[in-house]
Amino acid sequence: MSILRDIMAFNQSFVEEKQYEQYVTDKFPGKRAVILTCMDTRLVELLPKALNLRNGDVKIVKNAGAILTQPFGSAMRSILVAIYALGAREVFVIGHHGCGMTKLDSDAMVEKFKEEGIEASVIDTLEQSGISMKRFLRGFDSPEDGVKHSVDIIRNHPLLPRNIPVHGLVIDPTTGALDLIDEDTRPIEAEQ
Repeated sequence: MSILRDIMAFNQSFVEEKQYEQYVTDKFPGKRAVILTCMDTRLVELLPKALNLRNGDVKIVKNAGAILTQPFGSAMRSILVAIYALGAREVFVIGHHGCGMTKLDSDAMVEKFKEEGIEASVIDTLEQSGISMKRFLRGFDSPEDGVKHSVDIIRNHPLLPRNIPVHGLVIDPTTGALDLIDEDTRPIEAEQ
């Protein structure tokens, strides 16, 4: 059963009671940073609280595993927009322990596609068109490896300004404790 009707009913009350007022901010990140993190449900409220972030402080880009599979995908585009159009001057990649992308079995995922009614011919056509399911559904051996991979793609991106530091961290999804994996020591340019 869909939760859409519950969401719509709550939203109407939320707006009518002006509960949104405590969240009003503008589109520019106040702390001039962008975070690439995982879509894990445990991080929705925990991550901002564990980093002492409030609404409007940073841009947050989420995807499975905080992993960049290609340098010109939508997550990297969002990071570049945060920098060039919205004033972010620092990038954080934050993975987490217990991530579902750890040792993800791409073959098992393809089997689940088929169980849900995706025809084998569709998978074959995609593979023949150059879309490798193993690459598309690639996970990592550890969250630390995933973070290092994404940090490397961002730092070496041809469109990333050289003066933007890119840091890598892993968060505990229960306690919020952070492990620093990779600190970029480049100085951040002074605000103008």
